[in-house]
Amino acid sequence: MPRVKRGTTHIKKRKKLLSKTKGYKWGRKSKIKQAKEAVVKAGVHAFVDRRKKKRVNRGLWNIKINAFVREHGLSYSRFISALKKNNIEVDRKILADLSENNKELMAAIVNEAKK
Repeated sequence: MPRVKRGTTHIKKRKKLLSKTKGYKWGRKSKIKQAKEAVVKAGVHAFVDRRKKKRVNRGLWNIKINAFVREHGLSYSRFISALKKNNIEVDRKILADLSENNKELMAAIVNEAKK
């Protein structure tokens, strides 16, 4: 069997790794071992934070809805409860957007829920 030399493959692999760590601080951008660790940790954080983003956004939607609803004499929990009792099925993302950008329509929803 002929001998296989892997110099080019090895160099490509390292170049690819170092291109991922561009902009990192200290040795993490230039030293192979530190760069490997940095890339693995960055991947882990990216994975976790994609899920965390959903939690954070839902919390922001709740805050926006609560701020709008309090001006109309309700609390957030009572508003959501009233929506469920009156079978008004609008999700929190849409409610938050309405409370920010379309106040008249949101006010109509609040009045409908109060009944």
